[in-house]
Amino acid sequence: MKFKITLFFFISYSFSQAQITGNVKDEDNTPLPFVNIYIEGSYNGTTSNDNGIYNLNVTTLGKHTIIFQYLGFKTLKKEVNIKAFPFQLNVVLKEDALALEEVKLSTKDNPAHRIIKAAIASKDKNFKKTAEFTADFYSRGIYRIKNAPEKIMGFELGDLGGGLDSTRSGVLYLSETISKITKSEKEFKEKILASKVSGDDNGFSFNQASEVNFNLYTNLINLGPDNIVSPIATYAFNYYKYTLVNSYYEGEFLINKIKVEPKKPTDNSFNGFIYIVEDKWEIYAAELSVTGKQIQQPIVKKLTLKQNFSYSEKDKMFTLFSQSIDFIFGMFGINVDGRFTGVYSNYNFQPNFTKATFTNEILSFVDSANKKDSLFWKNRRPIPLTVEEIKDYNLKDSIKEIRQSEKYLDSVDQKRNAFKIMNVLTGYNYSNTYEKWGLSIGSPVFNSMFNTVQGWHTNMDLSFYKYYKNENRSFTIRTKIDYGLSDDQLRLSGGFTYRFNGRSNPYISINGGRKIMQFNASEPIAPIVNAVSSLFFEDNYAKYYDKTFVSISGGKEIFNGLRMNSSFSYENRKPLFNHADWVILNKENEKYSSNNPLEPYNYTSTAFDKHSIYKFSLGASIKFDQKYISLPDRKINVYETKYPTLNLGYTKGFAASDKKYNYDLIQARLYQDLKFGNKGTFSYNVKAGKFLNTDELSFTDYKHFNGNQTHVNLDLNYTNSFNLLPYYDLSTDDQYAEFHAQHHFNGYLLRKIPLMNKLQFQLVVGAKALFTPDNKPYSEYSVGLDNIGFGKFRFLRVDYVRSHFNGKATNGVVFGLSF
Repeated sequence: MKFKITLFFFISYSFSQAQITGNVKDEDNTPLPFVNIYIEGSYNGTTSNDNGIYNLNVTTLGKHTIIFQYLGFKTLKKEVNIKAFPFQLNVVLKEDALALEEVKLSTKDNPAHRIIKAAIASKDKNFKKTAEFTADFYSRGIYRIKNAPEKIMGFELGDLGGGLDSTRSGVLYLSETISKITKSEKEFKEKILASKVSGDDNGFSFNQASEVNFNLYTNLINLGPDNIVSPIATYAFNYYKYTLVNSYYEGEFLINKIKVEPKKPTDNSFNGFIYIVEDKWEIYAAELSVTGKQIQQPIVKKLTLKQNFSYSEKDKMFTLFSQSIDFIFGMFGINVDGRFTGVYSNYNFQPNFTKATFTNEILSFVDSANKKDSLFWKNRRPIPLTVEEIKDYNLKDSIKEIRQSEKYLDSVDQKRNAFKIMNVLTGYNYSNTYEKWGLSIGSPVFNSMFNTVQGWHTNMDLSFYKYYKNENRSFTIRTKIDYGLSDDQLRLSGGFTYRFNGRSNPYISINGGRKIMQFNASEPIAPIVNAVSSLFFEDNYAKYYDKTFVSISGGKEIFNGLRMNSSFSYENRKPLFNHADWVILNKENEKYSSNNPLEPYNYTSTAFDKHSIYKFSLGASIKFDQKYISLPDRKINVYETKYPTLNLGYTKGFAASDKKYNYDLIQARLYQDLKFGNKGTFSYNVKAGKFLNTDELSFTDYKHFNGNQTHVNLDLNYTNSFNLLPYYDLSTDDQYAEFHAQHHFNGYLLRKIPLMNKLQFQLVVGAKALFTPDNKPYSEYSVGLDNIGFGKFRFLRVDYVRSHFNGKATNGVVFGLSF
């Protein structure tokens, strides 16, 4: 009974919201999804949904010719004389025997090669035909889950938004957008007029047109970390095998259906069909699939891209009319499938662009984009909702008010906030979802760590946050309790941060207390790495000092691309000594080094004298040509850019208890990731600085470099540290320059090597250099393998490194993480 009611509502809903509506079926009465339906001689059209239902927006009465176009079926032209709206038009499409008939080859020549070569020769010309335009765009995205587990690794999943049935299957996410897009050869911008997310009145859908702007006339299609080679790329014959399946007439045009297959299973290339128009050599349609291995996304099982083009008599060319992206992925027992569908309409291929047309704002939402009512969507939605989608909207709309109520959220919090014995290990979180605040207590077990200064110590975090959603502001209070069992010292530190808005992201932060710090403020040695290195290998590389401090800092984005921050602080520094020599594995004839990095085996000396100092710093981050997204209440910066980012900094140490410790420091940093299509990504990071007005700088204020003697890298940023450099051997109080670079091939080379390509490893090469006064340059060269693991779990990286310094070469292997 419920299904019948839903079906009745679905039919009445579909037939009431558009001027021309109906269904499309084949001769066996089977609904046909994704059928192109448009008014002849126009860019006004739509596609049928999964149930074969369509809505076509027509605003004028009278005679119209409606085109129904579907791959493998004869194109149908229906002339109608509309005297009143709504107008119902149901059609039956017939299979095209010629379109389905396979070509039997009688010669040794491959006829597909002639067609593909002609398409490749014409692709630049065809690309330019549609390089600049404005258009309307509609998109819909849906994620479904099947047989979802109740728990993953002990954590409950809940009902995932309320869309699951008794088998824990259903719709995870459903959203729609209506937007205006503007495109040139190099620029793309989009204004979202309407946004709808099932179950969330305030939600913004990010079904961006730019994210699905897949143009097969370009050499590479960006479907993931690894670009996929187009079947008509300039060098496509290096990647594809082609077979002419058949050729048939579609009106006056001869359409060639060509099967495309990767030459190697691991090549970053498609498997499927591309349809090429004879003589014009334009794309008529495409049905292309890739696996997760091919796009370097192991959790993806399969991704399928379908494109349909329609012919414009006015512009004398085939233009992209509709597109769908189907995907299946899974991990940890979760299996998800979904589809993103897009429809393009109202093209204008002769836009009058000016210098003001394109700015760094690439995506924007009108103020009321997420507040459109159901009447708006009825009149503007070009693809009817399916039964499944209507049911999901109705279900989540019906429970939305309940689930947003204070009573319901408090009941959910009560269950979630219940203390469990595992919280002793993992820590405890308490949240008030309705009031949007929460409390977090760190794990007293996992936060406990070991170093030779404190011995075993607590290092436990406590924090409180409060978020004001409507005003997009928040504040956080945090504290750290650090008690060392061996040095018998309790150190308390904490702070308060207030963020004012989401547009320019201004903030103010006040911090203070007492804590121990590594001499290198970047703290390159993770506590867990230092503990393991100490306890198992007696290598206590981390060196600490005691800091009592109070500071105030703040920052904001001055204008797009320029962010500035400043801080003022008072610090009292005190040297520390080792108080613990406990080990798990005791190595004969070895013992811990001292806490003095300058004299590691002098246990009575210190690297600096106790002192206090005031510090002022001013910094600027300049992101050249920074693109951004504008929402009504906030701005989101997009960090991928073809230009580098420049950081500038100035620090002044003054009013020190011993004036010899006063100093000035200027620093600069330039970094960037450069993508080279399917050949990988080149990254570089250049730093330089100089101390001024120094007499005898405290070792705490030296420039220390991110070295590595543990042969473990947990930083994830491989262009921000050296692989084998001792942590403090080249620290300086003068000038310095360092250079880091790597090229990550993303599988470009190794996938071409038999057997090796089955391992899915990715090659990485790198080079680093450091220049300081009175020292010869330090350099490193590395060759590494990334994406190491098994199945879908591939997060390990191993690098072989060779360093050179003072005429001596050192070899090493570094193990790290990579995501």
